[in-house]
Amino acid sequence: MLKADLHIHTKYSMDCSTPLDQIIERCLDIGINCLAVADHGTISGALEMKRIAPFTVIVAEEILTSAGEIMGLFLSDEIPSNLSLEETLNRIKAQGGLVCIPHPYDRFRQSALKRNAFKRIMPSVDIVEVLNARNLTPGSEARAKKLMLKHGKLASAGSDAHSIMEIGNAYIEMPEFVDKDEFLESLAQGEIKGHRSSPLVHLISTRNRIEKRFNEGK
Repeated sequence: MLKADLHIHTKYSMDCSTPLDQIIERCLDIGINCLAVADHGTISGALEMKRIAPFTVIVAEEILTSAGEIMGLFLSDEIPSNLSLEETLNRIKAQGGLVCIPHPYDRFRQSALKRNAFKRIMPSVDIVEVLNARNLTPGSEARAKKLMLKHGKLASAGSDAHSIMEIGNAYIEMPEFVDKDEFLESLAQGEIKGHRSSPLVHLISTRNRIEKRFNEGK
């Protein structure tokens, strides 16, 4: 069985500074043996992690669209930010990727996908993230699960880690898989586990973002 954290970030994200080797070491320490690396606006970190990690890595990307963030999984090509939601979905599907709604109903995130977009895109959605360890909104998990069940989609879970200690705070136990189709079959059999991270972890992202902007300006 896999313990899959299906939403983490690396130093390749603009608000994360975690090196890949430290992520691998942490995963080996706590028994996480599958990751979806979903950096903001890039797949470079995910591709490198897939090359060096001794466990399963899904190449993913958290993509900011004009209507908020969407996640693509099993990507081979990077998708630029700030496209329309529909164009972003088309680009994910054109390369055989899967579409996931990350952290739905977390109203404290300005980047979260706008709720009025859910209905029109659900035919293209494959997965709804029903547990995101960084969610701050009470009841968001229950609402996400309701959305998932209503539209007959699969459920995922992820820590949304932007620091080492967050990895594995939310994950899904699922059978092993070798490709996208087997992943979907395994996900359907998965059991979601984990808990919310401390709200203070958001300060880490803010600090990382400020430090990276400062360093870029030097």
